Amino acid sequence: QVQLVESGGGLVQAGDSLRLSCAASGRTLSSLTMAWFRQAPGKEREFVATSNRSGGRYTADSAKGRFTISRDSAKNTVYLQMNNLKPEDTAVYVCAASERLPYAGTYYTMDSKYDYWGQGTQVTVSS
Repeated sequence: QVQLVESGGGLVQAGDSLRLSCAASGRTLSSLTMAWFRQAPGKEREFVATSNRSGGRYTADSAKGRFTISRDSAKNTVYLQMNNLKPEDTAVYVCAASERLPYAGTYYTMDSKYDYWGQGTQVTVSS
């Protein structure tokens, strides 16, 4: 079983930066494909970024050039660095993990591909 705990959210102004953290336990990151999703009020959950076990990364167009996913194996933690935040980035950001996705290759953006989920951390961006 994998447990995921997010932190780092908060209230910021447009143009500011935040770094979200997702600490994993129960498995090492080397065995997990990791991803960040977000859900704004009244909207469906939306893919943000993913990092596979080979170190490959893929970011949604809405976040490309502003958000970066990374992993620290020593800390068993995944990060989402968010720069130049916009009001439309306001959402609950949730970390997800999967043990069954391939080591490399295709990037998976559907939430149904991920088996483990954190509780989420709120990010609010004011204009």
